[in-house]
Amino acid sequence: MKIAFVGKGGSGKTTLSALFTRHLAAAGLPVVAIDADINQNLGQALGVPAERLAAIPPLGSHLDTIKELLRGDNPRIGSAAEMVKTTPPGRGSHLLDASRDNDWHRRFGRPAAGATLMLTGPFSEDDLGVACYHSKVGAVELYLNHLVDGPGEYVVVDMTAGADSFASGMFTRFDVTFLVAEPTTRGVGVYRQYAEYAREYGVTIKVIGNKVEDAADEEFLREHVGDALAVCLRRSPFVRAMEKGRHPDLAELEEHNVKALAWMRDAVDAAPKDWARFTRQTVDFHRRNAAAWAAKATGADLEAQIDPGFEMGPAALAESRRAR
Repeated sequence: MKIAFVGKGGSGKTTLSALFTRHLAAAGLPVVAIDADINQNLGQALGVPAERLAAIPPLGSHLDTIKELLRGDNPRIGSAAEMVKTTPPGRGSHLLDASRDNDWHRRFGRPAAGATLMLTGPFSEDDLGVACYHSKVGAVELYLNHLVDGPGEYVVVDMTAGADSFASGMFTRFDVTFLVAEPTTRGVGVYRQYAEYAREYGVTIKVIGNKVEDAADEEFLREHVGDALAVCLRRSPFVRAMEKGRHPDLAELEEHNVKALAWMRDAVDAAPKDWARFTRQTVDFHRRNAAAWAAKATGADLEAQIDPGFEMGPAALAESRRAR
């Protein structure tokens, strides 16, 4: 299952992304954790030392390699240079599974807290003033578009803060979106904006109340987000320690917060997997981007990249494996 963590800056979405990743990995489940936030803090929240983080190849700096890998033998894509962040997979594309030893994870992933960690990468000095961060996040969008995740496999993505996630179609790539909200007017304001943008795309949004002190805080959240409120995490010495750079053993997490994480996993496992809609939305956003900018930027017929007889899912992954 593909899971996004979104919310306003400072809501605790990175901390909860790391905590949920640790919760899944501690149960022996295969987990991929991706830092797709402009502030690259997920690795630190997972307890990875700075020198090891510096050695992880940033996805945003290897777009040419990534495109060549994913293009495979797809006859509809003339070259990697003609691929953009929305280019959909088709027959002949190199599809990915969630295993730690696939080509992508071996190149760009590193172990972290029992999971496979990948980083989009920060702005470099050459990017400042001339590049958009979404060009780097495009590597994650390509990854998600080409990934066939199976039952009991999890991909956790720490997204950019606020409604910035809507700068691409990546917000439709997830089975569940956890929106982390503090019990404040600003905290719930991001939910209203996100829900409005996502409404017509069938995006499943579940609000996770964070930094909740008491029943009054929970009631405030419920008043403003209604049935979207899924579960609340209480103020936590464990989480405060994480935010200060310490990494207590997961066994020390407070019981009520352990139950909240378990509920979140149950919610993810219960979410329906709709590969037909996934494929349809991939194609839709590719057409939009082609018309808006991408066809002109590449000089290629990007509509021709769409394979009308192709649908993502387990059958497509099996065919991709046979072709390799």
